[in-house]
Amino acid sequence: MGQSVVTGAMATCSFGVAPSTLNFLPITRVTIEGRPAGTTMDMMPMVNIPPFGMCTSLSNPTVAAATSAALGVLTPMPCIPTMAGPWKPGALKTTIGGKPALVSGSTCNCAFGGMVSITMTGAMKTTAG
Repeated sequence: MGQSVVTGAMATCSFGVAPSTLNFLPITRVTIEGRPAGTTMDMMPMVNIPPFGMCTSLSNPTVAAATSAALGVLTPMPCIPTMAGPWKPGALKTTIGGKPALVSGSTCNCAFGGMVSITMTGAMKTTAG
């Protein structure tokens, strides 16, 4: 059982240089503490997951090209989150619109090798099972 994740939650990427604020649309009309709740399928880049500043992953083609142009000196480039799949794990029992609720401890992988982790859930009192 983890703490529910809502709009305003903070996340970091292992290859990003800055934290980001998650955003969940009120499509399901489920709010927790007055903010839309997230599900494991809320992983759309730029909509649910904003950029993490600059990307430092050499698996990212723009970073690899810039680093090559700089004669091998790692050259970070702007982050464009590219999620490789849904958040895992979600809540075991709590669903929102038929999808597992997003909870603290959930992670999401970027196609460029980064792991996105929730650092602050945004909900202060509510837990999901």
